[in-house]
Amino acid sequence: MHKKKNMITILGIESSCDDTSAAVIRDNLLLSNVMAGQDVHARYGGVIPELASRAHQQNIVPVVDKALDQAAISPGEIDAIAYTRGPGLLGSLLVGVSFAKGLAISLGKPLVDVNHLHGHLLSHFIKDPAQMNDSPSFPFLTLLVSGGHTQIVRMESHLKFSVIGQTIDDAVGEAFDKCAKLLGLGYPGGPVIDRLAKTGDKKAFVYAKPRIKNLDYSFSGVKTSLLYFLRDSVKENPAFIEKNINDICASFQETLIDILMEKLIIAVSNTGITEIALAGGVSANSALRDRILYEGNRRGWKCYLPQLRFTTDNAAMIAITGYYKFKEGHVSSLDAVPLSRVLDNF
Repeated sequence: MHKKKNMITILGIESSCDDTSAAVIRDNLLLSNVMAGQDVHARYGGVIPELASRAHQQNIVPVVDKALDQAAISPGEIDAIAYTRGPGLLGSLLVGVSFAKGLAISLGKPLVDVNHLHGHLLSHFIKDPAQMNDSPSFPFLTLLVSGGHTQIVRMESHLKFSVIGQTIDDAVGEAFDKCAKLLGLGYPGGPVIDRLAKTGDKKAFVYAKPRIKNLDYSFSGVKTSLLYFLRDSVKENPAFIEKNINDICASFQETLIDILMEKLIIAVSNTGITEIALAGGVSANSALRDRILYEGNRRGWKCYLPQLRFTTDNAAMIAITGYYKFKEGHVSSLDAVPLSRVLDNF
């Protein structure tokens, strides 16, 4: 592929959890985005860190090779290599970080370290030739929802933002997975709950909602409420879960979405910002996407939903973040180490 003068080509590498991914972006146009999943974790009901890191070692070379091939570029055409530094599983991150460093040394290219959450925030700026989409205008608010994080983020620019609300305990994705585990639905539980809830009555059952100050969230009490509700109901009727599975899922999902939306509505009122974006793994939930659009239509918001392929962990979001950072002169040194946890403001 012919490269115009002054265009920036970024190879992105993502390995924060159980998906190995590599992507190539030229300026903000996506040229390739390759992913390799790990089905082995389903039998254990969650990601096993040691198995995840071993799988990344097996997948990373073919995934990067395929990403370059699909983008029709040679390794020498890369201007910089962006990689996920954290947060995530340390063993998984180490594979991606080490590979990125080795490739950078061999090619004589600079490195750009990327916060995984920052990647989710900027996923709306990926220009996908297969599905061109509008990007939010600054400032805008992002509801970032995933298995490990739940935050409301005020975006001032591609590189300037602040967390104005976040969970004080569990993330909303954890609540979905806990519910699925209690119901025997397997892992990952979020997509299964979403599917079952489509034919359930979302008003059938009532679960406890937390009262948390400011714009912060809490989901631990909702999980506990479900646990006690199922325990008492099954005691009275051993077949309760089987007979009411769709209603249980619909009601629980509705409770979580109510909690998310309540604080987001307050955030819009407090800031006066009406451009709203959704990001993170839980942003694939169909009921949440519908509610965001519904509230946006009611309240005059302009809402942005990520493509489903960019809701899960993927290297395209790492590459786009690396692109904006590299443009501003941000590079990382070879002695940078992976971080399992990062500061709230990244």
